[in-house]
Amino acid sequence: MDLNLNTLAMKLENTEYEPEQFPGLVYKLAAAKATFLLFSNGKVVCTGTKSEKEVHAALDKLIENLKRVKA
Repeated sequence: MDLNLNTLAMKLENTEYEPEQFPGLVYKLAAAKATFLLFSNGKVVCTGTKSEKEVHAALDKLIENLKRVKA
């Protein structure tokens, strides 16, 4: 899905968004010890996890947070 990074930067905590410097939004998810790069076309990069299981858990939390913000 397409993401409005400006809106997400305002509504989510622990974000960094400098579109002049980098086209993605950096979202740090402290609970999962993961950092996401979110792009406006809906692509996501996840870093900071140590296993595939942690990636899936972090992605579930990310999706939950995105749905909460969109609602």
